[in-house]
Amino acid sequence: MNGDNKLMGYEEYLDKVKQMIDDLKAMTADLGLANTGDEYKIISELFTYKFLNDKLLYNFEHREDIEDSFDDFIDFADSNTARIKEEYLLLNLFQKQNDKKFHKTFDKALEAISELNKDVYSIETSTGTKKPLFEPLSVYLRDPDKEVELAKRAINILCKYQFGGEIFEQGWDYFSSIFEYLIKDYNKDSGKYAEYYTPAFAGAIMADILYNDTPVDQVEIYDPAAGSGTLLLSMATKVGAKNCTIYSQDRSQKSTQFLRINLILNNLAQSLEYVIEGNTMTNPMHLNGDKLKQFDFIVSNPPFTVDFSADVETMKSDKYGRFFAGIPNVPKDKKKMPIYLMFLQHILMSLKNDGKAAIVVPAGFLTATNRSSKIAYAIRKEIIDNNWLKGVISMPSNIFATTGTSVALIFIDKSRLEDAEVILMDASKLGEKISLEDGQRTILSNYDTKKIIDTFKDGKAIEDFSVIVNNSDIEQNSYSFSAGQYFDVKMMYEELTANEFDEAIANHLNVLEEMFLSGVKLQKEIIKQVKRIEHNAND
Repeated sequence: MNGDNKLMGYEEYLDKVKQMIDDLKAMTADLGLANTGDEYKIISELFTYKFLNDKLLYNFEHREDIEDSFDDFIDFADSNTARIKEEYLLLNLFQKQNDKKFHKTFDKALEAISELNKDVYSIETSTGTKKPLFEPLSVYLRDPDKEVELAKRAINILCKYQFGGEIFEQGWDYFSSIFEYLIKDYNKDSGKYAEYYTPAFAGAIMADILYNDTPVDQVEIYDPAAGSGTLLLSMATKVGAKNCTIYSQDRSQKSTQFLRINLILNNLAQSLEYVIEGNTMTNPMHLNGDKLKQFDFIVSNPPFTVDFSADVETMKSDKYGRFFAGIPNVPKDKKKMPIYLMFLQHILMSLKNDGKAAIVVPAGFLTATNRSSKIAYAIRKEIIDNNWLKGVISMPSNIFATTGTSVALIFIDKSRLEDAEVILMDASKLGEKISLEDGQRTILSNYDTKKIIDTFKDGKAIEDFSVIVNNSDIEQNSYSFSAGQYFDVKMMYEELTANEFDEAIANHLNVLEEMFLSGVKLQKEIIKQVKRIEHNAND
């Protein structure tokens, strides 16, 4: 059970994890828990326990002092290694599974691990409550007769798969793909708060451009809608785990659970005390005294639409003065409330004077007029008037698992020189469209990703792809952030003889004449039908 120590490629790792999840789902389905919140909690706990166990064993095998016993190693393990007593390791529990009260043994192990690691691994909610790492598995079952079966089948599934080697050495985001795979049965409603899945290539683009190859030290990275941490992990990997501290807030219990394990497995456990479960819009928890804490880097993919009508009055009296552009009126369909506009304002107010941010927004934000969305327009105006916009990338449609909404990446840099140039990019035609169970998805290749990053960082204008503008250009164009509105209009010229010109004009006239005749016929038919409706109504 010490692992095969073989270096495991990322794709092989993903396949094994998904197989394990499928086995766990089959187990919970047999126990009558299919597609329930309790099923999710059981699987996520077992998943977490499995990886903490395997990483601990891997670290022990690669300890600096080979003479250290297991107990000695546990006593002095750092925060990135879970402390698990030998009796609570998977292999030892596996050997006890024939005990009549094995379910109690398993529950005791989970509770003991939570207690031993509570100072580091507990997650704080916005109310100040500390959530333990694990709950006893038996609390999720209504039938006591199934408790032993659950514990025995679970331990056998977890022991069936072994993880080690490269996955504990690399700065990978363990859960971006896995999180989507795990929650797909529990998150049927597209666009749920905090459960957008951010593809790895989007995180890589945002991190690479923000970092811009400039070494940093002791920086603070923040995401106010962190989800499972894809963007935070991308940024931390780019700047180096030892060079940064992670701050996050998210009201999703599912997301926060996986962000926790993501940080632990990526040697960022020192940031766990700054992971908060709660509503950022009504109760931001990262503060400096009575003011918002400000950060060096902010990366975020906030939810685009969600009903926050119950929070509007609280936001109107926001004591931090975050919502300078306003708060949306409550529409008839409350689920369409554009909550991302509130996150955008929060992010701009949470960024240091020399800070940088990358935010995912719906493409409509780039061109919304003062009439169609006063708040979107006011935010764009604020960004330009303060010289904060570094660039914008319009991305291909269907890059997200949970929504087909077209999106853009906005890059903010508060340290920009006065009236520095801005790059606007239209990358919407890049990528390969593939068909999946939940619909069509667009995937960017490594070549596509490199083209976007290199073009942006080099500030290069490429015909029909990128354009270089300044704040004055944007102001004169109604503060539009869309690259397409700045591309040169191309006039096509073709040399024709006099006869060819006359023939082309005659053809165009014939087409126009036919269109006009069709229009007259259609007009008469519409009038005829309206009169018929009027006649029938008067009968």
